[in-house]
Amino acid sequence: MLKILLVKTSSMGDVIHALPSVSDIVEHFPGAEVDWVVEESFAELPLLHPRVSRVIPVAVRRWRKKLLKPASWREMAAFRRAIQSASYDLVLDCQGLIKSAALAWLAHGPRCGYDWSSARESLASTVYDRNIRVARDLHAVERNRLLAGRALGYLPGAVVDYGIAAPELPLPWLPDGRYVVLLHATSRADKEWPESDWLALAARLNGQGICCILPWGAAHEQARSERLARKMANAVVPPRLDLARAAALLGGAQAVVGVDTGLTHLAAALKVPVVALYSASDPGLTGVYASGPAVNLGSLGQVAQLEEVSTALERIMPR
Repeated sequence: MLKILLVKTSSMGDVIHALPSVSDIVEHFPGAEVDWVVEESFAELPLLHPRVSRVIPVAVRRWRKKLLKPASWREMAAFRRAIQSASYDLVLDCQGLIKSAALAWLAHGPRCGYDWSSARESLASTVYDRNIRVARDLHAVERNRLLAGRALGYLPGAVVDYGIAAPELPLPWLPDGRYVVLLHATSRADKEWPESDWLALAARLNGQGICCILPWGAAHEQARSERLARKMANAVVPPRLDLARAAALLGGAQAVVGVDTGLTHLAAALKVPVVALYSASDPGLTGVYASGPAVNLGSLGQVAQLEEVSTALERIMPR
């Protein structure tokens, strides 16, 4: 039985972009067993894929902040024991960073990753036993798929399959009827969409009898959700959601409109109709990418306009 360890630790969108590689691997090697090293805060994501056998959480982000704490060193030792508890036929670093290469180096098995010109941090390539060149101008999903395919000797197919489904979890605060999820929260101000446009879009949805759901993650995002919801005719601000419940919410939506954030990519992976809004990056490389109905609008320095967002949403949302 082929046993593979994927190393893709963060961020949320990057982890989601690696899920189709698992689907490809098990399509070509049905008996393959796939384990995954991922940051603890995203550990729920690989578990959504039924063919991920084991998730090994790592806490590099947290350990960096508490490097002098004995508890951090105990956790690092526990992680090392966990990653070395099995031997692998292939250790595949899909991230191409020095930190991910260091994690791959700890595992037992031949290490493979991007070559010097392909890795995001070129020095990472010096750790691998085998280096693979993958063009950097491809979408992140296809880079991951090609890396895995070339490492294992197959050519990925045309259809992108994230292999996940929304879990069926109770959301008692969710109202009956149709709803659209508005993902306004993002880590950077230059990725935001104007609040006036969110309100105008919500008014159009409310006029069709559709409720707007405004999730949040941090306190300032909760404040914005509540501020926006107060000005909408039919809106709900949910409690803080873990990733599994966020997936359940997204999976039941008529559609999702979201800025460049991990949950927008998760909605696309779940084949929910998605309109993704970009203003600080090129969606050609990291935009939503799925076999379901998904539209990327805007680009680097170019904010999507309300009318084009509304038109795209009407086009992809089920009647």
